[in-house]
Amino acid sequence: MDELDVLSTLFQVQQPEIYAIPTHAQGPQGELPLTPKMLREWASGDLFGLSQNVGMGWEPAKVLGKHILMLSTQGGIRAEDGTPIALGYHTGHWEVGRLMRAAAGAFKGSGMVPYAAYVSDPCDGRTQGTTGMFDSLPYRNDASMVMRRLIRSLPTRKAVLGVATCDKGLPATLIALASLRHLPGILVPGGVTLPAEHGEDAGKIQSIGVRYTHGEISLKEAAEMGCRACATPGGGCQFLGTAATSQVVAEALGMAIPHSALAPSGEPIWEALATQSAQALMRQIQLGWGMQDILTDASIRNAMVVHAAFGGSTNLLLHIPAIAYSAGLHIPTVQDWQEVNHQVPRLVSVLPNGPVDHPTVRAFLAGGVPEVMLHLRRMDLLDTSVNTCTGQTLEQVLNWWESSERRQQVRARLLAADNIHPEDVIMDPETARGRGLTSTVVFPVGNLAPEGAVIKATSIDPSVVDEDGVYRHTGPARVFTSEHAAIEAIKTNQIHAGEIMVLMGRGPAGTGMEETYQLTAALKHLPFGKHVALITDARFSGVSTGACIGHVGPEALTGGPIGKVRNGDIIEISIDRINLHGQLNLIGDGVRTFTPEEGAILLRGRTSHAELAPDPQLPDDTRLWAALQSASGGIWRGSIYDVDRIIAIIDAGKKALEM
Repeated sequence: MDELDVLSTLFQVQQPEIYAIPTHAQGPQGELPLTPKMLREWASGDLFGLSQNVGMGWEPAKVLGKHILMLSTQGGIRAEDGTPIALGYHTGHWEVGRLMRAAAGAFKGSGMVPYAAYVSDPCDGRTQGTTGMFDSLPYRNDASMVMRRLIRSLPTRKAVLGVATCDKGLPATLIALASLRHLPGILVPGGVTLPAEHGEDAGKIQSIGVRYTHGEISLKEAAEMGCRACATPGGGCQFLGTAATSQVVAEALGMAIPHSALAPSGEPIWEALATQSAQALMRQIQLGWGMQDILTDASIRNAMVVHAAFGGSTNLLLHIPAIAYSAGLHIPTVQDWQEVNHQVPRLVSVLPNGPVDHPTVRAFLAGGVPEVMLHLRRMDLLDTSVNTCTGQTLEQVLNWWESSERRQQVRARLLAADNIHPEDVIMDPETARGRGLTSTVVFPVGNLAPEGAVIKATSIDPSVVDEDGVYRHTGPARVFTSEHAAIEAIKTNQIHAGEIMVLMGRGPAGTGMEETYQLTAALKHLPFGKHVALITDARFSGVSTGACIGHVGPEALTGGPIGKVRNGDIIEISIDRINLHGQLNLIGDGVRTFTPEEGAILLRGRTSHAELAPDPQLPDDTRLWAALQSASGGIWRGSIYDVDRIIAIIDAGKKALEM
């Protein structure tokens, strides 16, 4: 077929009427409710915006209602019956359009004019082990920037409602809403997917490849379990990963209404949250509140406290500081996180930390964030004088929750549906301590991590922790400069109990600080995995567990000592889960052993690993992100864009070049 035939076939007309092309249209009928004052004083854009609104079909007489912007991470195209016409990237943003529709109906019914805009988001689960992960963390900054531009691009907006649910879209939305300052804002969490009646959760299912390779499961088992893991079509994963933790944090900040985090997507109680959130936002407008009345240093600390009580994802150590920066507040430091985790006990038994792996929907039914906050209030760990998006203080919210019908109903439903007592999911401090729940995170330091590192210490397998609550592991290093090589080594039986995997060059400068969940999932679900430790300058998925130490700083590609480790080096790890101290030291080179101080001297004299380099497929967009966040203080300041710092460095560089 020649070129002309191809084009003729492409444009073959089936319905001749397509050429009945109009050249004019009547246009909307009626009149805009303009006044002389509006015509004299309004900007031309504000006036033309009214023309646009009626052009889209809005009733002319109603265009002057308060303009409300709704931002969502919606993805995919759903038919009216919910079936897919085009897929989204993940279940988390698949159904959130229903929340947008419900909120819009509430605004419109109250005489307001809702607008909807969309900034969709990727899926960290989908990109695990692929180059797509190189865009994961940088995406957060990009999306929040686009959202802020959209907010400013509707100059007539009186308030902003965000709808989001997953790992990067939700933090991006929170960062954007935090910047509102004098404008009212609210977040509607997109909820969680339900677990399969007979199957594995969305975290464990991500290890089917390595388990099949090791003969732990059959091909049929992998195929069947992989099919049913996401048991409902909407919502974030069933574990307390980054998506679920971000929902919890949104509520703890006061940016989402009480008992909205972790609701089962698609259910009536979930959809009602959109309407209730719209009503709460309209109350903020009446009160004259802005986001600055909700977000304060005290509310940021409350969120850190609730994060610790839930045992949340370590990725929130990146996101909460970024939210604080966007709001113009104090950016939490490592010392702040250490103080909070020293004071706050973990109270929630949920996937992936256990000790009983309840799915997140059970945490919602057990009472969710307000139930945990009741325990924290009794311990005097919360500032309950802070305002919330409901227009009431946190103290008033918790007083209501304690005797509310909603609390009684959902907790009774958990017992009736699953025969699970709410107190077995969300515990008081004494019960939690008795069942072995330990504090959430530890920040190890040492000659391999002079700037620090992070481990979710509460998720280390208790069977490898000594009776005094300390995890101790000394073993030979197995060094990798790519995640692909590391997972291949696990799949081909090259990794053995007692070894310490060191994955270097995967921090911001190497990969955009990729997640390495396929490694941690493999180690969790293989029999010998609990006897292997992992050290990396990359980060972990929120569902990661085990003796996995990430965020090691400085990263290898900026000269960090982790980039100077060699195969066979002896590394000593010590993580005190009770007192929350940790050490990460090189103490031997395979020939002799030495003190950590001597190890530091040895590392300073070594060159970096010969194969250490940025990933060859690292996008230029991510290289730019890495440079900007590094100039802004790096990962310990939340990988933000600190504009003043960046401009100062650029100006200094210009002057240096001129000289």
